[in-house]
Formats: sequence, C-alpha cells, structure tokens
Amino acid sequence: MKECLFIASLLFISFFTLVNAQEAVILDQWNFENIAERKSIEERGLVSDTIEGNYKIASGVKGSGLRLDGFTTRVVRKSEEYRMPGDSFTIGCWVALGSYPWNWCPVLTQETPNTKGYKLMIGPHGEVSLQVAVKGQWISCTSAERMVELRRWHYLAGVYKGKEYIAVYIDGKKAVSMPLYGSIDYAREAPVILGMVASAEKPSDIVSEFGTLPGWFSLDGIMDEITVYGVAQSSSTIWHYYASSKPGRPDIKPRVLPRGPEGPAQFGAFYTRLKYYDGWDELWAVDSDPDVVVRFKDTPVRVIFWRGTRYSPAWVSEKNQWMADQSVEAWNNEEGCFEHMQDKYCRFSHVRIIENTPARVIVHWRYAPVSSHYHLWRPDPRTGRVCWVDEYYYIYPDGSGIRKVSWKKGTLGYPRQFQESLPFLQPGQTPKDLLNVEYCHVADYEGRIGTLMYLKNPKEHPVDLDNHYTVQQYNFRSKYKPYILYEPGNSMEFARYMPALSSYDKFRGCNHWPVGQASCDGRCSHNMGDRPSHILSFPISYPVIHEKNGRMYWNGLYGMNSYNMKELIEFGRSWAYAPKLRIISQGFESEGYDMSERAYKLYRKDISDLKMEINANLDHPLINPAFVIIGWGEKIPKVIINGKTLKEGTDYYVGLRRKIKGTDLIVFIKFNQKRKAIILLTDK
Repeated sequence: MKECLFIASLLFISFFTLVNAQEAVILDQWNFENIAERKSIEERGLVSDTIEGNYKIASGVKGSGLRLDGFTTRVVRKSEEYRMPGDSFTIGCWVALGSYPWNWCPVLTQETPNTKGYKLMIGPHGEVSLQVAVKGQWISCTSAERMVELRRWHYLAGVYKGKEYIAVYIDGKKAVSMPLYGSIDYAREAPVILGMVASAEKPSDIVSEFGTLPGWFSLDGIMDEITVYGVAQSSSTIWHYYASSKPGRPDIKPRVLPRGPEGPAQFGAFYTRLKYYDGWDELWAVDSDPDVVVRFKDTPVRVIFWRGTRYSPAWVSEKNQWMADQSVEAWNNEEGCFEHMQDKYCRFSHVRIIENTPARVIVHWRYAPVSSHYHLWRPDPRTGRVCWVDEYYYIYPDGSGIRKVSWKKGTLGYPRQFQESLPFLQPGQTPKDLLNVEYCHVADYEGRIGTLMYLKNPKEHPVDLDNHYTVQQYNFRSKYKPYILYEPGNSMEFARYMPALSSYDKFRGCNHWPVGQASCDGRCSHNMGDRPSHILSFPISYPVIHEKNGRMYWNGLYGMNSYNMKELIEFGRSWAYAPKLRIISQGFESEGYDMSERAYKLYRKDISDLKMEINANLDHPLINPAFVIIGWGEKIPKVIINGKTLKEGTDYYVGLRRKIKGTDLIVFIKFNQKRKAIILLTDK
C-alpha cells in the first residue's frame, strides 16, 4: 500500500510540475473569460485585444469561448503588446467548427506580405497546418484532410524548434512533422490576428479564376484557450494536457435550410423572415419581412423565396427537400457568369406578392443578371440601362404554378441560358439521401418516357437524345416530387453530364450557391458536406420563346406532387393542349386560354351569369382549371358543373382582384374530366 501511495504521489508531483512548467513558459494567452465592449481582456498580462465583426460569447472548453461567424470575426493584438517567441514555440488552441473555411484560415497568424511570420491554419478540407517563413518562403507542415470533424472540440498544436523541425498535433497525437533547415523570419511589427485571414483570399476548389474574386472570411465556430508557449513542447506534454481536459459537446447545431413553420395552413403567400443560423442571419440588415413563403391547404409542399437563394424560388417537400432552378444566365470570358447566383447581397434581386387570394397567388421576382464582380449584363453605353428580368409565378391551390420569365427585347442578347434543374443537398447530405438511383424521369406529351440514372459506366446513356422532351420529374426520396412541364417545341440537353454510381453516396455538387457569400461563380464541394450545395445541373431545357408588346418571354409549369409519370403527362396535356372553351350565355367575351397564367381569361360586359362549355376529351383533358373573369364585380359566385353544385372552399376556390377600374374574379376548380363539361357561374 505504501508503495502505491508513493507512486501516486510521484505521478501527482510530476503532473503538478508539468503544469507549472507550462505556466512558466506561457508567452501569450486568450481564454475569452473577460469580454466587454468588443474587448477581450487577458488577466495574465492585462492585455486588451480588439474583437472585430460579429461575434458571440459561447461555452468554451473552460468557461467561456468566442463564437466566430465565418465571415467578419477576428481578434487583433497589437504587436507591441505581444511577447514574441524566440527560437522555439508551441501554439495550442481548442477549436470547434460549424463548417470548414472557404480556404486556408488561421487560428493565429502574425505575418506580413513580404513572407515573414508564422501561422497555425485550418484548411478547407479539414486539414491543419503550421506554416513558417524561412528565407523568403513559406514552409508548411500539413496534416491529412478531414482530420478536423465538425461540431466537435479539437485540440490543435503547432510546434516549432528552430533549425530542427516543425510539427502538428491534433487531439494530443502527432499528425505530421518535418525537418526544418533554418529559423523563422519573424514579422515583428505585424499585429497578431486570431480567426481570420490576414488578407483577402479566393476560395479553394473554384471553377474559374476570372469568375472568382478574393474576399475576407473567418473561422466558423468557437475557439478557446489559445496559448503561445515559449518552448517546443514534447509529445508527452501535449498529450497530457489534452488527456487532462474533458470538453463536452460544443454548442453548434447541425444546419438545416429554413422551411418555415410547420403544420397546416390556408393556401396563401406570406411575408416572413426565415432564420438559418445566427452567424449567417446577422449579416443581413433587413427588418421583419424580407422573405416570402407560399403554403398550401391540402399538401405540405411549399414554395420559398429566400435571401439564401437570392430569392430564386424553391419547391420544398414534406421532408425539407429543396428543388430550385437557374435564372436567366449569361457569361463571358472576362468575368464569368452573369446570373442571380452572384447577387450575394440581393442588391438587384427582389420579391413581392402582387396577388394573394384563396384561388391564386402571384409572386413577382425581379432581378438583373450580375457577375461576381458586381457588374451588370450589357449596360447601354449611352443610357447606362441594363438587362432586367421579371419572373411571375402564378401559383394555384393544387401545389402547381406557372413560371413566366420576361425581359425587354434587345437587352439580353447572347450567350444565354434559361433553365437548369438544381436540387439542393442539405449540409451533411449526399445524393443518396435525396434521390433514388433513377434520379430523373423525362417524357413527352405522346407518352414516351426516358430515365436518367446513376451509372456504373457514365458513358452509357439510357435516354434517346433526339427526342424533344417536355416533361421532367426529379425522383426525390419523398412522397412529393418536383416536376417541370414545358410547351411543345421544348428541347432538353443531357449529354454533357451523366453521374457515376461511385458518386451516389459522396458529397458532390457546388456550394457557392445557395447561402454562400463568397464572390465566386463556381466552387466544387470537393466531397465535403459542410455547406448546402446544388447538384445535377441536368437536364437543361431550351424552352419556346415568345414575343409580345416589345418583351420576350417563356413559360413553364412547375410544381411538386405525388403523380406518377402517366398522371404527370396527362396533367401536362391539360395545360399544353387545353380544351377549347365556348361561351353559351350572353354578356361575356373570351380571350381564350392563357398558358402564361394557366387560366381561361374572359371579360364580363353586363350583369349576367356565365355559362360555358369546355370540350374536354382524352387528348385535351380538363384538370384543375382556373378562370379569370375581368370586370366581374364584388359578388362571390356559386359554381355548378353538369348540373351539380360544388362546395366553395373544398371543390372550388374564389378570389377577388380589386383594381382601380373594377374587380376581377379568379376561380380555381378541383376537377378532372375527359369529356364535355358545362360550367355555370352565378352570383344569384
């Protein structure tokens, strides 16, 4: 027993001596226990460091830690208040990340542009690196990728022993080391920066250099107990310190794109402020209602116009699976893509509700194609005017909506592209989580169906590329699946991309959009699932372009439902080949079927009932028709079909659109028929 007590005493003394030895060689420290008025005061030397950007105090490994937002946060210590290391040092720190940095980002750096200094860095793929300036060049000692896990505390240490070696430790274990032939050229006049790049940098893994600009970014997460020791600590010292610490789980929640409040709702469009996570939300100087959400009574599907997508609408399933689409896009070889994706501040992208009734919602999205340089497309050299795009979404209670894309003739020009189907991956998701192996079905209105799929051999192609398909449905792993229907004459492109089966359960896609705030027109995920991304930019469609009143436009019917392909083709025919309407009663004129609103449009000339005949058949089915009667007035009509009186709010929905010159009526009827229908609207 005495021998055991003696050994225990020696171990305690050794550990106590070790701790005191570490304390004796501490040069500088940041423990974030005393923060007030944007100052972090370290009790050891009573040094007051400035905290810049957005930050919060969070639970740390010991007491408090500093939460950085990934965009604006940094801590600065003046060079004259920093105790400069000598021929050896160790930098130790605790870090927990919410996402990886856009590129290499320092936990601590003291550097100058003329290659002097040193820095402990975290990389965009979860690497850790100690970098030192020796004889005019940066020498890097870098760990393997994915050594830093998200939402978990890691203890990182960088060790420098002059003219001998540098090493990196992760969680008490040596990850990598390398010999060093020379000593650091210290940046003695430079400030010490914690958590942010010392100068603007481009993101990693970019698609094009000219479409990407350097930008500022910081670490996204919590850091605590950053300490600079004046010695090259041994492996055992680093291990003992790590092993003696017992950090819990950091307060960093998994991130999920905001779907809005759950639960049943009446059909309609709502202004709201969707919340993603604090660091991202606090970037936006907006008030309470910057976003728009359209909800439905009979389906959990919704349409979301959100700042994170630059207001590009997304159809969102009951499982929070997002399907978005490309805006009008142009490009050149000087600045890359001009599109809504590059408008990261939403300077030129805006959304408004212009009609909101029980029968129909109209949302207007207006934007100017812009590059990552924030230059607009094709400015007129004399007037300075540029290309603007107006997109109108005519959305109905059955979870479908017309997308009408319009621009002034002569302002867009070439090159241009109108459509790319872009499903989103939530952080941490792979395509396998979102899509079935047969990820997309395509068809035409004659009933021919093709399938796009993940293939063992991507050179194989299961689709007849000569067919002008007009229907597509993405095969989400959900009851409700997104679709797009086009006018006859549309063509789809598949050949440039067919995914390999080996990528089905990997993090794939591009994460510069949605959400991303880097000035970048393309950044590959590099198999990192830390951020939302968009995937599978095919099929791409080339829709039929129309011209009217000096404007060009095209139409597509979008939605999300549980139809199979046969039902979807039939639904598409009810729009693309809508049955003819004949007015039976007096006092009305018909403008015919407007594909850009998915509605029959009529004018009321006098006060009388509206009786009409719609000659539906197998080739021209009548499915969930809508009617717009201009000048109808204020009275709500009853709807009678083939002698049967329908129930308002269940079988049909009525909306009144009040204008300066009168009140129009919108009627939406839940109805599916393939034979002649007699429809009566009466306000008596």
